[in-house]
Amino acid sequence: MWRSWLAHLHGVQGGESSSLFTPTFFIYAYEEKTMALFWDTKIEFLKGVGPARAALLQKELNIFTFGDLLTYYPFRYVDKSHFVSVRDIRDSANYIVTKGFVVRQELLGSGRTQRLVITFSDGTGNIELVWFKGIKWIREWIKPNVEYIVMGKPNSFNGKYSIPHPDIEILRPEDNLIKQNFQPVYSTTEKLKAQGLTSKGISKLVQQLLSEAKGRIPEVLPTYVMVQNKLLTRQDALYAIHFPENNELLQRAIYRFKFEELFFIQLDYQYAKKERREKTSGFIFDKIGDNFNNFYHHHLPFQLTNAQKRVVREIRNDVKTGKQMNRLLQGDVGSGKTLVALLSMLIAKDNGFQACMMAPTEILANQHYIGISKFLNGLPIKVALLTGSTKAAEKRKIKAQLLEGEIDILVGTHALIEDDVKFSNLGFVVIDEQHRFGVEQRAKLWTKNNIPPHVLVMTATPIPRTLAMTFYGDLDCSVIDELPPGRKPIKTVHQYDSDRLKVFAFLEKQISLGRQVYVVYPLIKESEKLDLKDLMDGYESISRRFPLPKYQISILHGQMKPADKDYEMERFKKGTTHIMVSTTVIEVGVDVPNATVMVIENSERFGLAQLHQLRGRVGRGGEQSYCILMTADKLSYDGRERISTMVRTNDGFEISEADLKLRGPGDLQGLQQSGVVNLKVADIVKDESIIRLTRNVVADILSVDANFENLDNAPLKLYIKNKKTERNWSKIS
Repeated sequence: MWRSWLAHLHGVQGGESSSLFTPTFFIYAYEEKTMALFWDTKIEFLKGVGPARAALLQKELNIFTFGDLLTYYPFRYVDKSHFVSVRDIRDSANYIVTKGFVVRQELLGSGRTQRLVITFSDGTGNIELVWFKGIKWIREWIKPNVEYIVMGKPNSFNGKYSIPHPDIEILRPEDNLIKQNFQPVYSTTEKLKAQGLTSKGISKLVQQLLSEAKGRIPEVLPTYVMVQNKLLTRQDALYAIHFPENNELLQRAIYRFKFEELFFIQLDYQYAKKERREKTSGFIFDKIGDNFNNFYHHHLPFQLTNAQKRVVREIRNDVKTGKQMNRLLQGDVGSGKTLVALLSMLIAKDNGFQACMMAPTEILANQHYIGISKFLNGLPIKVALLTGSTKAAEKRKIKAQLLEGEIDILVGTHALIEDDVKFSNLGFVVIDEQHRFGVEQRAKLWTKNNIPPHVLVMTATPIPRTLAMTFYGDLDCSVIDELPPGRKPIKTVHQYDSDRLKVFAFLEKQISLGRQVYVVYPLIKESEKLDLKDLMDGYESISRRFPLPKYQISILHGQMKPADKDYEMERFKKGTTHIMVSTTVIEVGVDVPNATVMVIENSERFGLAQLHQLRGRVGRGGEQSYCILMTADKLSYDGRERISTMVRTNDGFEISEADLKLRGPGDLQGLQQSGVVNLKVADIVKDESIIRLTRNVVADILSVDANFENLDNAPLKLYIKNKKTERNWSKIS
């Protein structure tokens, strides 16, 4: 349907008439420019704002322009068409609206604990209204024998209900015939309230602005897109989302803005992908030579899984096209991503190019270096390691050899992106645990050759399909969804602090069988002494239960010197120590097949992705492995959900979906990479159907009119033109 509609447009408006330099387009562009001027007008020029209020709106709410205010949507609506009787209030009640009279008011407490308590009745029962601030003003304003509307969220204590800091207004006769049943509620701050910009104050500004905005709100979606998807115009949707006449119109407005947000995210990424494929040249790796074949046929340590073979084929097809590869490789912990990366770097070597692999920590970089060196033992390929701990003389030697082309594969940390690290002919870049690097850091690797090298980014944290579909639209994605044969699923159990003696007995039994144990403590930041104290307290407790000389214990944390870290890690790898007491520095890159038990202390303090990463440090040998999640006896809702998810499944993709629902995705379009996506109305988790729809709509538009030559697509042409003037980090994987 979409294709026929677009093909019709293309046919009708093709040829000369499709030019964006027709008189019709100039009229359109002029109208859009005029509307854009209104949209971009500084907020201080709105009547009732002025410089002082404008400065506060900018600082507190990031509202700089008329457009910013119009897209500052209510976060809730009060349904004033339905009054709740006091006797019908329940513990689970959300925001309610009731009406009645003030029965009594009391001033209780003194000083900072002083509060105003008003007994309010609607004839069916009483409820207390409580204020801790603005007491003087409320006492003067409240009058007897006046009917009020009260709005707020009730609390229950000892069988009594109260509403702290409710919204309260006089019920006037005309309110019984209220046309606007849904009253918008806007987020505000104490500083704004002090300047009269309460929710009602903001509402008045929005109402005034909308009255001036008729015919001056720029439409950003093509008309045919709105017709096909039965969307409100932007102007109608703005009126309806701020001051809805009914719930149906409100829902249509919300849907319009969800569609708009997700449509332009899809347009950003799909257009960027098209541009990269068409305009970004890449090195042509058309040979599969001696290095690859020799390693594959004679040195491969084990048979590749079908998933690994599929991904290698996808990479081979990419690098021989003459276009720069920009591929995301997802794979659960232990799925064999590093081997796929090595095979890809050997293809670069066979075609006369160097390769590098950048890892986020020295432990992981060392692990990759050791692993790759073992794999390539006996082959004529020089591998080097460059980290912040590399000695000055060795650094100079590596940099000189790199520039001369004597090093084929360079493994390292962020030290690789230093300006004086120069390659002879860098053709292939692997970035491991890509989410651990800043976008600007990763971008620097693109500048290490005149033509950008092929890029393979890897993550052991599987990305939910919704998030991948939405925010990695400009990347080609590969997934290794098989584990090597012979791996036994890790058994995960939840134990409370009160079960500690039972857990110690289990560890003792495992050690007696010749196994080794990790005990991990949370460390939010390496400089936080409080968390380091948690680690040291735990170390002392474990040392008392597992004393010398029978038991040997290693300790590892981020404040140790690199040489001390290496020493402790080496002792554990050799089996000299039985227990490794550590912080999350072992989250990635530590591979000790004989370690079969992972104990995670205070596991409720970790996110799901991190718990999954930590669990992946065991289960790397042939023996049954265990993950024990220790928590306090009392858990929050989110804590219980995280722990139950970990116990239920080992599937990294299922875990990532649960993590997305609990924490929300990061702003992957910008530099921020954690927290909530910068969307105003759309929800990445709940709006998967709209994500799929907008993705298909954009794909069909680009397939028919990739350069937006049709006049109908002029809004998209202007959007892309404006976007190109901004620095868009989303092109960096």
